[in-house]
Amino acid sequence: MKALFIGRFQPFHNGHLLILQSISSQYDEIIVGIGSSQYRNMVDNPFSEDERNRMIAKSLDKIGLRNYGVISIPDIHNPPKWVSYVLSIVKDFDVVISNNKFTKQLFSEKGYIVKGTPLFEKERYSGKEIRRRMINGEVWEDLVPEAVAKIIKDINGVQRLRDLLP
Repeated sequence: MKALFIGRFQPFHNGHLLILQSISSQYDEIIVGIGSSQYRNMVDNPFSEDERNRMIAKSLDKIGLRNYGVISIPDIHNPPKWVSYVLSIVKDFDVVISNNKFTKQLFSEKGYIVKGTPLFEKERYSGKEIRRRMINGEVWEDLVPEAVAKIIKDINGVQRLRDLLP
């Protein structure tokens, strides 16, 4: 069985990593969909598609998770057509893994099996919270895998995020 797990991963954090670890033994393959992949250099979407792809790959490779693939899913801003659009990009999966109410609703309405996952400290492991901490000079590195912290530092991601503020 193949699972589709979609997120923006702005940035990929420990909550995402824990979810993928928890479901990896249940599926032959996990397709990690980078949602809103065309966006970057925005306060809510500071990291590029390539940067997010590297964050995911380096984090999963470090823990030895190999049964995954990463695919980019640009946003089309048209909810009624979004699932069909995703299906034009991702051809073969059996179940959607998501805790996002809107994603769950849209795929369920089209007849797909949608499964939620445990939420691992959602208040801490949140892209919004991590970006807030980065902007405010607070500790954020413990909320992301080591590989992600390194990538963000290598690309000067904290300063880049701060420079995006009005």
